[in-house]
Amino acid sequence: MFVLGIDPGLTRCGFGLVEGSLEGPEAFRAIRAGVIETTVSEPVERRLGQLLVELTALFDEVTPDAVAVERVFFQRNARTAIPVAQASGLAVAIASARHLEVRQFTAQEAKLAVTGYGAADKLQVQGMVARLCSLRAIPQPADAADALALAITYFTTSRTERRLGRSAS
Repeated sequence: MFVLGIDPGLTRCGFGLVEGSLEGPEAFRAIRAGVIETTVSEPVERRLGQLLVELTALFDEVTPDAVAVERVFFQRNARTAIPVAQASGLAVAIASARHLEVRQFTAQEAKLAVTGYGAADKLQVQGMVARLCSLRAIPQPADAADALALAITYFTTSRTERRLGRSAS
């Protein structure tokens, strides 16, 4: 099974495709990871259009079975949350239009699933993603590592729910 993780952002949108199984050994393989970048000086409308085109092409290329997107959560700065929410909405809409299962996880949920500590720092997440996917080096940039972590979170959460006999909410 292939899960595409999306760490949404208008300036930098991280993505990571992970192969794994909902049953059997808890092994993960990072297939592809990177970022889609837009130019800050461009109007928001153009940047969203570029992100839509590039995310659509990514979905066409990697054909995931499911998608995990970071849930938008902010406490202080709504100004930075709005572009993240716009990017998140694009990813969720593309996946939904393709009839893919979409799960959303907060950054803390992903950190907890990958490192065992919900307040882990970026380097800890990158290190555990590298370890879980048997990578020789930590994934760079951090946005790509976060996207891989979201995909891994999909697998670990789904496995736990299956073991407990619950359906995905």
